Amino acid sequence: MILDGKLAAQSIRADLKNKVDELRIAGKRIPHLAAVLVGEDGASMTYVSSKVKSCEEIGFLSSLYHFETTVSEEELLRTIEKLNSDQGVDGILVQLPLPDHISTEKVINLVKPSKDVDGFHPVNVGRMVQGLPGFVPATPYGIMLLLEHYNIETKGKHAVVIGRSNIVGRPASILLSRNTNPGNCTVTLCHSHTQNLAEICLQADIIIAALGKPGFLKADMVKEGCIVIDVGITRVKDNSKKSGYRLAGDVDFENVAPKASFITPVPGGIGPMTIAGLLMNTYNACHDCHIS
Repeated sequence: MILDGKLAAQSIRADLKNKVDELRIAGKRIPHLAAVLVGEDGASMTYVSSKVKSCEEIGFLSSLYHFETTVSEEELLRTIEKLNSDQGVDGILVQLPLPDHISTEKVINLVKPSKDVDGFHPVNVGRMVQGLPGFVPATPYGIMLLLEHYNIETKGKHAVVIGRSNIVGRPASILLSRNTNPGNCTVTLCHSHTQNLAEICLQADIIIAALGKPGFLKADMVKEGCIVIDVGITRVKDNSKKSGYRLAGDVDFENVAPKASFITPVPGGIGPMTIAGLLMNTYNACHDCHIS
């Protein structure tokens, strides 16, 4: 069965739109997301514009701060401090990657934890590890929302996460291991130095592929009935396409899908759910979350 991220995200967005309409009727504050973009990278510009557009569609307020690649670290940090102090801004999104002359660590650490809708600040990471309320990175959050939407049972399952990035792999492994629903998995976190990866994957009830290598997960690495979540999205050259490229996931979808009980497509799987996770974080930053 296909886990349709577009449909699940539409459901979440419709629910949020209703909540925003209720806030507006009651005269209460509307969630406001401020997005910060540096440079002209095509993929980053596409991602940010999609996020801003999604905010507008459900009635959130949004602001875009777009800087040239040559912007100084000092100017960018001043902008973050200004947004931290602005009581009308609920969430701050800094699109990564940043140019080499800007410290990503400094920028992430400067964002106020209560406005860190990316879920990257060490305070929010620590709260996630301890199972406390806070903001979870949008992609892992989107994965959990997708599993919840389709009522997929995860308790007691063996989940294998391929990829250990701080944005997807590590937080996904933590969320799946927590005493929650979805959750309560036994988790194996794999990476580039993992030996016998294929053997480990064959033991998995759930596989999350998040390593950025198109078609990496093959059919002979997946057991019958496995749940496969493909987080990868890479532009692959394809002259048959008008754009000159196609989007490919980390999973060999054509050959893995027949063996999987559930599988996400690329595109249309985790991508829309990532934006849904960001919107949920922004709403919670405005009305539900109490992080100093």
